[in-house]
Amino acid sequence: MGEFIYSFDPEKAVLIGVSNKDQSLSQVEDYLDELAFLVETAGAIPVQRFIQKLDKPNSSTYIGSGKLDEIKRFVKNHKIDIAVFDDELSPSQIRNIEQELEIRALDRTNLILDIFAHRAKTAYAKTQVELAQYEYLLPRLAGMWTHLERQRGGIGLRGPGETEIETDRRIIRTKIALLKEELKKIDRQMITQRKNRGKLVRVSLVGYTNVGKSTLMNLLSKSDVFAENKLFATLDATVRKVVIGNLPFLLSDTVGFIRKLPHHLVESFKSTLDEVREADLLMHVVDISHPGFEEQIGVVNQTLQEINAADKPVLVVFNKTDAYTYVKKDDDDLSPKGRENLTLTELENSWMAKNNFPSLFISALRKQNIDELKRMLYEKVREIHITRYPYDNFLY
Repeated sequence: MGEFIYSFDPEKAVLIGVSNKDQSLSQVEDYLDELAFLVETAGAIPVQRFIQKLDKPNSSTYIGSGKLDEIKRFVKNHKIDIAVFDDELSPSQIRNIEQELEIRALDRTNLILDIFAHRAKTAYAKTQVELAQYEYLLPRLAGMWTHLERQRGGIGLRGPGETEIETDRRIIRTKIALLKEELKKIDRQMITQRKNRGKLVRVSLVGYTNVGKSTLMNLLSKSDVFAENKLFATLDATVRKVVIGNLPFLLSDTVGFIRKLPHHLVESFKSTLDEVREADLLMHVVDISHPGFEEQIGVVNQTLQEINAADKPVLVVFNKTDAYTYVKKDDDDLSPKGRENLTLTELENSWMAKNNFPSLFISALRKQNIDELKRMLYEKVREIHITRYPYDNFLY
């Protein structure tokens, strides 16, 4: 394949979402905030967002013709490069949208895959990303205007014939089978590595993407795991030995979860999430400053169910208390309090009162309440260790 030539100017993007009975207008705004962050993480600039109220997406172009015309005018007037949709598009929808707008159209899944491809550093992560990309590509071949061996071209290029598409399908199916075999081989090696770690209790950090897991990992393990304010900063599982008091245990950090993550993408990363499945204790990190943190908790819990890890003991750590904002209600405002009208103390009391699992509010960045977190971790890990290895005396 030829080399890609990247421009120094980042691409400009418009973001598009649909509000319906399943997605309120405020939810779509929140989703598009996250989509904008994804676009920025991928290296593009989100310029404008468009939202349309529809009972159900248009089967041909996802959005209605009037909204598509409005976007087309904006695209031409502002020299936009890509249109990014917040939901997954069918191959025919992508083809029709691109023909109408005369720019590339991406859906949320394609965007996430692009970020994964840039973030993957190890052979394991690269193999998993490649598998997810091919599984995404396979049902979309008929709608694409390129052969597997060529770069994707622009508007006006002749698409592959039916024979070429069938050839491409066979190539991709063969590639998928080879990648799955390669992952099985790496899995066997990693299982052996995990068995060689001895009888230390395993704690795994889980949470929505960009909630501060890697920062917390660095703080507890005194290591230097890559951490930055971007989505999916960590793709590979990172494991460090941590000692609190006289008690050693293993702490792992892995890929963050995200809403609307397609099933085949979760499937591809199940191997990386073995650290979560085999953990003795999960530390669920939550960004308390995010307005949609409760929905993010739901996404994480749902993903844990999908990878068969929902039955483990959990310590919930509400992070980023330093970034939490409180809006005081006017005295004459008699409407019910919203989440933003609760002080951090009120929020802490309400969460600790309505949940059976232990929880703690911290700021990993400011190192606030970290001693209490270490104390709670110590107690939890010690309890697991004593139950499993009752005759060990290094704890006494």
